[in-house]
Amino acid sequence: MQKALAAWLALSLLVGSGAEDTCGSPSISIPAPQLSAEERFSPHMPESLRCDACQAIAFQLEEKLRRAEGKGGKKALSELDYMEVLERSCSQGWESYGVQELDGEKRLAGPGLPRREPMTVMVTGGPWPSRLAKMCHGYVGERGEAQIYEAHRRGAAALRELLCHGEKGACAGGKAGGPAARKATQNEL
Repeated sequence: MQKALAAWLALSLLVGSGAEDTCGSPSISIPAPQLSAEERFSPHMPESLRCDACQAIAFQLEEKLRRAEGKGGKKALSELDYMEVLERSCSQGWESYGVQELDGEKRLAGPGLPRREPMTVMVTGGPWPSRLAKMCHGYVGERGEAQIYEAHRRGAAALRELLCHGEKGACAGGKAGGPAARKATQNEL
């Protein structure tokens, strides 16, 4: 949280000072996302970012399982091995993820998520890593290691379908799935 606040403060000072580059041309100012109290302080992932978070988690699980299988020559992992990989995957550092704001819409950004805009500020650290870890452990607990590994063996799309879509998934039919659903959720608050 302190890193994110320090980055925000540094950017605020640059934006407010009318900074210019070395050639005397005005610099481009890029504001940091304005986070609500829920986005800053809640221990839970905000509803509007859950689909992005699920996609990030599915990507990380897929990558870690794929790498573990690669060590064994693309051989299926034993139950003990894939359980260990899934536990380590959820307990990893999630510091490379953060939130960006583009056209007034906040989105999670990081590995495995579409790159939305090269010239935006991403707020990382703070509550985002622990929220992602908590969600990841929740998915593994709800779905079970065997079901997640079976989906992985069918392919990345099957794993994303299992975790993120389906009836109760974070990206299920309009439920925080796209920009229209996100705006509707934000307006309801």
